[in-house]
Amino acid sequence: MNCQFCYTAKMGLRKNLSAAQIVEQVVQARRMVGASEVSNVVFMGMGEPLHNVDEVLKAVSILLDPKGLGFSRNKVTVSTSGLVPQMERFLRESEASLAVSLNATTDYIRNWIMPINRKYNLEMLLGLLRREFPRQSLGRHQRQVFFEYIMLEGVNDSDEDADRLVEIARDIPCKINLIYFNTHDGSEFKCSDQERINAFRQRVSDAGVTCTIRQSRGDEEMSACGQLGKPDDEANWKPPPPRMRDPRTRAQRL
Repeated sequence: MNCQFCYTAKMGLRKNLSAAQIVEQVVQARRMVGASEVSNVVFMGMGEPLHNVDEVLKAVSILLDPKGLGFSRNKVTVSTSGLVPQMERFLRESEASLAVSLNATTDYIRNWIMPINRKYNLEMLLGLLRREFPRQSLGRHQRQVFFEYIMLEGVNDSDEDADRLVEIARDIPCKINLIYFNTHDGSEFKCSDQERINAFRQRVSDAGVTCTIRQSRGDEEMSACGQLGKPDDEANWKPPPPRMRDPRTRAQRL
């Protein structure tokens, strides 16, 4: 999906996993740490789950089936950058929960940091969520969609952004999860400082919207969200996806 803040995205698309390969990751994790220690499964991070919707739907079905791995439908979540047609299908066919990597409150910024927005803009994305939530299909009651929001200094962390998030939440039942940007060499982005993140969260929460801060894990090992993979692996090297121009720089020149 070529999200500009994501180190993993620099690898581009290598392949899609089969449902068996996806489920096997959970099976192996249970063998390593014990079944009781693997309580939740989230599809996100190293690729766009709904880009591979057929296999993801099969894998989720196996995870939830009592004759499969027997997870609760409240413990399996599929996160997407916003592939609207595939989201519609997922909401129609799966009992798992849905999360959306929102990360911006305007098309102006989201077009830059998440190029998928140029195809499925905020009006299309949020329009679908307004229609579908609270969710009732398949007897599945998911009252709120989960919004993930990565905090980028000077990009999407202003008071105005917080206020626009509140406006979005007025029309869409949701929970907002603020995420630290995990740095990597050569990135043009920086994580918002802790004071700004706390103030942003407080402003959203004061308006009556559930807003939490996700603690980052694995950053010291380049193993945190957005840091996975080896884009420069010579054995599998291919030209990286294009970088998007910062629209604010162009506006300043004009």
